[in-house]
Amino acid sequence: MTSPLTDAPRSVQERWSPRLWGTLLVLCAAMFLDALDVSMVGVALPSIAADLDLSTATLQWIVSGYILGYGGLLLLGGRAADLLGRRRVFLIALAVFAVASLLGGLVDSGPLLIASRFVKGLSAAFTAPAGLSIITTTFKEGPQRNRALSIYTTCAATGFSMGLVLSGLLTELSWRWTMLLPAPVALIALVFALRLIPHSSRDDSSGGYDLPGAVTGTAAMLLLVFTVVEAPEAGWTSVRTLLSFAAAAALLVAFVLIERRSASPLVRLGVLRSGSQVRAQLGAAAFFGSYVAFQFIVTQYMQSLLGWSALQTALAFLPAGVLVALSSTKIGGIVDRFGTPRTIATGFTLLVVGYALFLRVSLVPQYAAVILPSMLLIGAACALVFPSLNIQATNGVADREQGMVSGLLNTSIQVGGAFFLAVTTAVITADGGHGGSASPQAVLDGFRPGLAVVTVIALAGLLITLPGLRRPRVAAAGSVVVARSADGGPATGSAVGEDVGAGDAVTGNVTAGSPAAGDAPAKVALHD
Repeated sequence: MTSPLTDAPRSVQERWSPRLWGTLLVLCAAMFLDALDVSMVGVALPSIAADLDLSTATLQWIVSGYILGYGGLLLLGGRAADLLGRRRVFLIALAVFAVASLLGGLVDSGPLLIASRFVKGLSAAFTAPAGLSIITTTFKEGPQRNRALSIYTTCAATGFSMGLVLSGLLTELSWRWTMLLPAPVALIALVFALRLIPHSSRDDSSGGYDLPGAVTGTAAMLLLVFTVVEAPEAGWTSVRTLLSFAAAAALLVAFVLIERRSASPLVRLGVLRSGSQVRAQLGAAAFFGSYVAFQFIVTQYMQSLLGWSALQTALAFLPAGVLVALSSTKIGGIVDRFGTPRTIATGFTLLVVGYALFLRVSLVPQYAAVILPSMLLIGAACALVFPSLNIQATNGVADREQGMVSGLLNTSIQVGGAFFLAVTTAVITADGGHGGSASPQAVLDGFRPGLAVVTVIALAGLLITLPGLRRPRVAAAGSVVVARSADGGPATGSAVGEDVGAGDAVTGNVTAGSPAAGDAPAKVALHD
């Protein structure tokens, strides 16, 4: 017996047209800019503080303002892409990003710079899920989409890594160039996007807009990110922090209740019944959170203790970025062959080893023995994990919900980054030994618990992934198993007793007379 479920071709030999390549490159450019902007500002902060006479508290909001806008509005941005049309949302948000970048390089006060950073984060909250959902609805699920997503997410990882290098070079001229650089690149991408991005229809089948869900969901994310960012300074057990967390929790509960009753929810909660979806979301938070915290510690270590310049520090991260860039066209094939669970688990294993190896650093630079091997391991891990998480989160999801799932994934990434960075910072400063009078050895000893926390976060990401590696249960006699493949891709059918790839199954009934059912109805088994 044959079935479309089992016989659908998945050839990777299909050639992409120049227009399709152009579309992908435009989307990659936008994602590259989003990631670039997150990392590029860090090296420039001392110069910004000196030029604009900013306090440390004000300075940290140049980073936090972007995270607040980005992480707080992602859920709304993802759903807006589905409802208003992905092309329209992407183009408008990219134009706003370009204007905000220009203003950020021209302002002459701290509050205006923070405001421009918030607007940039807000616009990125719309370009990121819109761009990802354009890819997942343009490239068919399977090898073609896996290849596109591997290139797309590798550009994001490369942008994050290369942002440090570019910032080190540009800050030598002026910190303003780090703010201005994205503006012309975004404008060029916008011009090509107008010609290349395919038109997408609006989703009019959902019955309208979930305004109560949008208000409570956005408010909950904004308050949660704000609380996490402010907690290290205000104190994790302070009345202000605890009340803020309680308010965020109350808003999240209200959001869930609204979504369960809404006829057109901002987020369809049923999507989180999939084990592979939940693992992708939690894995993304652990992956990005651990890397952001690691980068923060290592930047401080190299500049404060080793006395390296901003450019030298940036170049130390370069091997990881180069490794990610060189692997961009290979990861899709790896996922096709081994599936996302194995690929993600391998990447997280490399990540844990790379972080653990960095615990051996001392006040004497050990580049060849410690720093370089760590960077190479972490670069290989980023190349494997980040694309695979995106593939696992978006495969098996209907086109009309791709923006929603993309928004969820990016929210997990940003909230994970903000939360774990705040936790790591609190661990580092817990002993109060990082004042100006602290000895270099005392500062290094304070960094080690932070590095240990980073390693534990990555280990948690690995443990989250492991359940996806298990073999599926065999269906009972007379049943047909409809399961996702190991990469979370298209479902495959099999006869009773035939082993199917590990993953998540769907529930339902196979209609009599369908190719999968034969001549009689057959029950579909549910397993994870």
